[in-house]
Amino acid sequence: MPTVRFRGREFDCVHGAVLRDVLLAGGESPHNGASEVANCRGLGSCGTCAVEVSGPVSDRTRRERLRLRVPPHDPDAGLRLACQTRVLGDVTVEKHDGFWGQHVSAGRDD
Repeated sequence: MPTVRFRGREFDCVHGAVLRDVLLAGGESPHNGASEVANCRGLGSCGTCAVEVSGPVSDRTRRERLRLRVPPHDPDAGLRLACQTRVLGDVTVEKHDGFWGQHVSAGRDD
């Protein structure tokens, strides 16, 4: 059973579970600020659930690839949409700053 690590907490889930659903079921959110209420509810169209994921997850869906090409996202930032990402093993998830979680460099010391 995979474990999802997020904001100092751990959640077990079934193999193939949607990351957004795992976080929400655990009382956490893949959204920042107002995007908590202003989002597409898992349809992959708004991009507000973008997170950095380390560990085995599904390949990007077509919808995810298209949305992450649209600003403010950078397709090379390595972010994933939690609503389109399936957990395939133990993962660590990080949410960055910004309405869409797009400020990847803001949380890094490099």
